[in-house]
Amino acid sequence: MRPAGNPEVLQQRREHAIKLLKQGRQPVDVARVVGVDRRSVRRWNAAYRDKGSKGIMAIPNTGRPPRLNAQAKKLLERALLKGAQAAGFPNDLWTCPRVAHLIKTSFAISYHVDHIGRLLGSLGFSPQKPERRARERDEKAIQTWLKTQWPRIKKKPVA
Repeated sequence: MRPAGNPEVLQQRREHAIKLLKQGRQPVDVARVVGVDRRSVRRWNAAYRDKGSKGIMAIPNTGRPPRLNAQAKKLLERALLKGAQAAGFPNDLWTCPRVAHLIKTSFAISYHVDHIGRLLGSLGFSPQKPERRARERDEKAIQTWLKTQWPRIKKKPVA
């Protein structure tokens, strides 16, 4: 398993270990100082002897390349901002299955529904839940009640 830290930190750790080895310290002592296993120190030393500084360079772990490139992500973002109804859905609510369907039809790339949230997060979107409100709700009547009736029936602390 790759140790924690970015490539620069890992590189510095290896260089520090090689410097200690050049000073004549034993691999076991160097491993204790650097905080790694002694076999790692020996492996670094062998790589340094064979290839020099290039042998101990930390290689960035790039991971799997994304299926949607930057241009496709911009097009997806524009489509999402137009709304779900513009994409042919009955209401303007985006759900992960709907976004997955949009990606499949627009870019011929299939994403699992569980990964859509991560993709949307990388585009700057966050999960939202619509507020549930009755259609018959009268905001003006509610505000009037809150100003007139609520103070009258609210419990007051005993002096």
